[in-house]
Amino acid sequence: MDHASVSGLEAFVQQFMEKEKVPGLSIGISRNGESIYQRGFGVTDLDTNQPVTPTTIFGIASVTKSFTAVAIMQLVAAGKLSIDDPIGKYLPDLRLKGSISLEQITIHHLLSHTSGVPPLLRREELTRLPEHIEYLSEVPFEPLGVPGEYISYSNDMFLLLGAIIERVTGQGYRTYVTEQLLEPLEMDRSTYSLEEVARFSDVSVPYVNGENQQLKKAEWPTLGNYEVGGGIRSNVVDLLKYGQIYIQAGRYKEKQIADEALLTAMWQPVHRLPQNRWYGYALKTTPDYAGVTLVEHGGGQPGVSSNFGFVPEKGLVVTVLSNLENVPIRNVWLAAVNAGLGLPIAHKQSEAPQYAPIRAELEKLVGTYTSGEGGRLRLFLRGDAPVAEVAGMEYKLRASSHDTLIFVQYDQPLRFFFKEQQHAWAVLLGLRMLCRSE
Repeated sequence: MDHASVSGLEAFVQQFMEKEKVPGLSIGISRNGESIYQRGFGVTDLDTNQPVTPTTIFGIASVTKSFTAVAIMQLVAAGKLSIDDPIGKYLPDLRLKGSISLEQITIHHLLSHTSGVPPLLRREELTRLPEHIEYLSEVPFEPLGVPGEYISYSNDMFLLLGAIIERVTGQGYRTYVTEQLLEPLEMDRSTYSLEEVARFSDVSVPYVNGENQQLKKAEWPTLGNYEVGGGIRSNVVDLLKYGQIYIQAGRYKEKQIADEALLTAMWQPVHRLPQNRWYGYALKTTPDYAGVTLVEHGGGQPGVSSNFGFVPEKGLVVTVLSNLENVPIRNVWLAAVNAGLGLPIAHKQSEAPQYAPIRAELEKLVGTYTSGEGGRLRLFLRGDAPVAEVAGMEYKLRASSHDTLIFVQYDQPLRFFFKEQQHAWAVLLGLRMLCRSE
């Protein structure tokens, strides 16, 4: 990377951290397997002021999902299962209360979050995957639609991939991923185990937003079975190693870790998202970004905002980790990608179009939308202007079409869905479908 790209990126990061009040952040960039930029910014702990380094451990949250997907692809390559297998083949003891049959839901639907099962009440006290199968057999829910029709995070369904890995291999999920991915990739400072995190030095302290936007320290979330979709703690040096398999035909150094064609299948478009992005298998794709493909996944937990991804045509791997929840960390990731590609730091995808809705169109969107997991969004009009209230904060919106509003501050879309009725019945917030609750 040239000097101008580096200084532009670092100025962007400093401004971002000041604006979003981020204590610590780390960036790693590699090209064709060679590290071209690694740097820590800020501090791991506001009390000790210990500086962040490239090896500082952060949570990676849902970036973990792609590790689980790679593990599934390893088992496909070994002939142990097929993506199109119905999940009942491996989990015959699972029963779903909704009107979806286990013969309809395949491994493909779990990987792409298109099972039709909405976000459910989290049960983090469940620590063994068979307990979760019991929970899912008892919890009532209204399906979003038939499998494949809609996309929505359902972490409870995603973790069934961990249960399938256990049934097929006879090993614990955590053990399998550690032995088949973390260890061969020499990710020596990456782990699912909080006991192990406690033994490492150079570990970030997770921060959350407290009263009056004051930062406060948080405990690492224990997660239980949700570790299948969010449990790895890692650092940018290790994640650059992981990124190699995607751009070097499934290889790391001399080792074949996974099958190239099956890894490539992970970022093929399965379900369309707003703003010409697509979801594949635990990875999101932007097919035409300044003439190249962006492949990525983000993550968020108490004390974590993360983004990881790569540009296959350029052999570029980029990862950004931070220790504060709910910050638009993808903006930093995109700035780092731009630096790696030699683009202007502020380059973005083309903005969502401007649309001038009539009041009747906006009134169809007004209401409160919730999920069993606890997500809640209230949409209301202030005058003729749409406003979203999420987690006690209000956000200005603008329209880009009759069914899509954009968060002005973050350029993030809110897509609304209609059936026969006049009013929208659901909204996609990030990757979670929230349903009208009146």
